[in-house]
Amino acid sequence: MTRVYNFSPGPAALPEAVLQQARDEMLDWQGAGMSVMEMSHRGKAFMSIAAQAEADLRELMGIPQNYKVLFLQGGASTQFAMVPLNLMSRTGKADYIKTGSWGKKAIAEGKRYGEVNVAADTGADGPFTSVPAQADLALTEDASYVHYTPNETIEGVEFPYVPHTSGVPLVADMSSTILSRPVDVTRFGIIYAGAQKNIGPAGLTIAIVRDDLIGNALEQTPAMLDYQIHAYADSMYNTPPTFGWYLAGLVFQWLKGQGVLAGMAEINERKAKTLYGAIDKSDFYANPVDPGCRSWMNVPFTLADAELDNVFLKQAEDAGLHTLKGHRSVGGMRASIYNAMPEAGVQALVDFMAEFERTHG
Repeated sequence: MTRVYNFSPGPAALPEAVLQQARDEMLDWQGAGMSVMEMSHRGKAFMSIAAQAEADLRELMGIPQNYKVLFLQGGASTQFAMVPLNLMSRTGKADYIKTGSWGKKAIAEGKRYGEVNVAADTGADGPFTSVPAQADLALTEDASYVHYTPNETIEGVEFPYVPHTSGVPLVADMSSTILSRPVDVTRFGIIYAGAQKNIGPAGLTIAIVRDDLIGNALEQTPAMLDYQIHAYADSMYNTPPTFGWYLAGLVFQWLKGQGVLAGMAEINERKAKTLYGAIDKSDFYANPVDPGCRSWMNVPFTLADAELDNVFLKQAEDAGLHTLKGHRSVGGMRASIYNAMPEAGVQALVDFMAEFERTHG
């Protein structure tokens, strides 16, 4: 079996050790005589899996007891609606910071349920290549919440700071940065993340919600989109994505063996510096993002001659470097280097880029 280096932005690579354990337990989970996929979500075996996964996530992120951890479905895109449905009731208004494509989609959904103030828009005059400074955020005092995207996967733009909101609940779509480094959960009202980048397979979504933000849903909120209903049911109001939950738990255990999140951050920072260093020292490759706002997780880059893009992609794939094509809205290349991407994979990409430049530059 030959494993490739998978630079996909999501669904993304999973740690090989996790896949091997899931393989070994596929037909018989710890003597249960059945796969996790076949278990009742209310049975003793799966309840133990669920409880351990939540405990490990709380430990990894330092999640206080006054926050609920919800294992949900629908992806981060459903959270674009779930957040305003549950939080907009306070004043009917919310602030959003737009720094990329996912923030733009969150704004469009938020407008369905209340008045949205765009506190900053770094793409108003061109492509998204930076984030606003704290002083440039036009926040409103009576907002129900402030929503932002710490890392935009398509544009490769990342906040180097956590916005200060003067007590207004801060909501963060951390789909692409969660578990990549330590974070102070107490600075947020809600953190949500689709699983398919740093947590596990697509189909699972995690929401970390402060207790005081639960129980205030708009009257028209469907039951499946009410945080309170899921919190009261321990994320089992309906049948949850059990196999995704189990795999997420295996990833959490793997992370605990990597020096927890502080150790993961050191590795991720080295990977990003290695790749950006190769781009910056070359006249053949370029990254469009303000150096102070570059993503650790998603690194877009272009070639000096766009006519070579398809040649680059084909030769990269032949070399075992897969899924490097940039998003259609920005073009070029994009290397997503989440937690499961080993440093050896980034080095293999850098070596390939140097050789491709030598032969085509």
